[in-house]
Amino acid sequence: MATYAIGDVQGCYETLRYLLERINFDRDLDRLWFVGDLVNRGPQSLATLRFVHDLGGCAITVLGNHDLHLLAIFYGGHETRNGDTLDDVLQAPDCEQLVGWLRTLPLMHEDEKHVIVHAGIPHIWNLGFARLAAREVETVIGSSACIEYFEKMYGNSPEVWKDSLFGMDRHRAITNYFTRMRLISGDGTLEFSHKGALVSVPEGYEPWFRFQRLVDKPIIFGHWAALEGETGVDHVSAIDTGCVWGRNLTALRLDDGRRFQWPEAS
Repeated sequence: MATYAIGDVQGCYETLRYLLERINFDRDLDRLWFVGDLVNRGPQSLATLRFVHDLGGCAITVLGNHDLHLLAIFYGGHETRNGDTLDDVLQAPDCEQLVGWLRTLPLMHEDEKHVIVHAGIPHIWNLGFARLAAREVETVIGSSACIEYFEKMYGNSPEVWKDSLFGMDRHRAITNYFTRMRLISGDGTLEFSHKGALVSVPEGYEPWFRFQRLVDKPIIFGHWAALEGETGVDHVSAIDTGCVWGRNLTALRLDDGRRFQWPEAS
């Protein structure tokens, strides 16, 4: 039995199936942790959603920003954007079932040894607070209040966490830390414009994982394909290796830290 963390699939269903063959995945024995962004930009979002949904209890998925974008279109009435490849999901006869399942997924998952999130956990939060923050927003997403949440989810404000935040400002800030964060300042202010490699980083900001962490478990995250799977930091593993951009899909075996990719690195 093994547990594998899988990087951002983003609708690359065929690549996912090849990767699972590469690791000899056995759904009766093995477990998969998906780091979010199951959908969008790639060609087969619907097939990906159906496949992961049908894996049932042998797969755990945390929500990514593209998954939330799909939910915001369906529940919040937002329009699709240039580059979206979500029409197959939105027009599918089982769309309501699939987005209903997405609403039940967590923002963060952990076991005794590891934590998995889509974008990261800011250095200003300890693990106990991160748990509470995740559950707070998950409760809203899973309730009838989700309509208002998804109507107002988008936005960069507030850019920094304060315990006094309340209502949608509080929920948007939590969502942005878990699903959109890349660069951050010492006081926890988020910088949203930089999405590339670690060159020409705006002054006053650093990658979130470069700060001294309050979380005492290894963190596994996706979201930042430009890192090419490298953080240079022990116990923080980046596994979005740009499958949707023509590179690789990565599986990280949690038991021993070994990485598998498809297509295999030459």
